[in-house]
Amino acid sequence: MVYETGRRIGEALGLRRSDLNLNRGDEHLTVLGKGGRRRTVLLDDPALVARLRRYLRTLTFAHGPLFQAIKNGRGGPLRYQSVQARWQGYAAQAEVRCTLHQLRHSHATELVNGGVSLATIRKWLGHQHIQTTLRYAEISDGAADQELRQWRRQRH
Repeated sequence: MVYETGRRIGEALGLRRSDLNLNRGDEHLTVLGKGGRRRTVLLDDPALVARLRRYLRTLTFAHGPLFQAIKNGRGGPLRYQSVQARWQGYAAQAEVRCTLHQLRHSHATELVNGGVSLATIRKWLGHQHIQTTLRYAEISDGAADQELRQWRRQRH
């Protein structure tokens, strides 16, 4: 979910069951972002929505944090350190160097290379300033070439 929605790790771990709406046609998250700002995040990827629905069916709790650690038979909020340790293990096993936060950068880069405007990406990621978004989004050579070709064609 972090990669596919571009959420910050803290935003994802801070989600509560009540923040997730999977009603057909209105699938979204209500995220508490930096600075205590709440915003709605559209869930428009059918595969992600299907995975979230499957995940919800496995849960034994109806309230509280969406992602819980089950310890001693009790659930509590999943901690960043636990997720980080597990992620590092997965990355080492796959022999790749990638931090959890880089998933957010990769998501932004995918959006830029897909032609999504920086203004939309800024809003989607919850950035207050476009300069922050610019640090996240790196356009590929192919996408830059395609945009320039399209611009030239429109001029002539």
